[in-house]
Amino acid sequence: MLKTFIKRPVKVQAIQFTAENKDAVYSWARTVQSNVYHDRDIEESPILRIPTLEGEMVCLIGDYLIVEPFPTDWRKLYPCKKSIFEQSYDIAESSIQ
Repeated sequence: MLKTFIKRPVKVQAIQFTAENKDAVYSWARTVQSNVYHDRDIEESPILRIPTLEGEMVCLIGDYLIVEPFPTDWRKLYPCKKSIFEQSYDIAESSIQ
């Protein structure tokens, strides 16, 4: 029989990848996961490429880069579209200064 489940809340750390902070985000991302590299898409916009065992993930300008709450040796970061991130997450009280 089909059952209904509710996902447990998980706190994550994330940063939005923007044209203004692209270099800082790239530098930070490399400290978390060393195989992340920067590139350009077909429109010449900056992107981050994140190789994983599941395939390559791409973080576009405007996306959020999330620190994996359950990291593995091969995946410590993942991108999330802005619209999905904003529907899924609220800022934690401890982050408000």
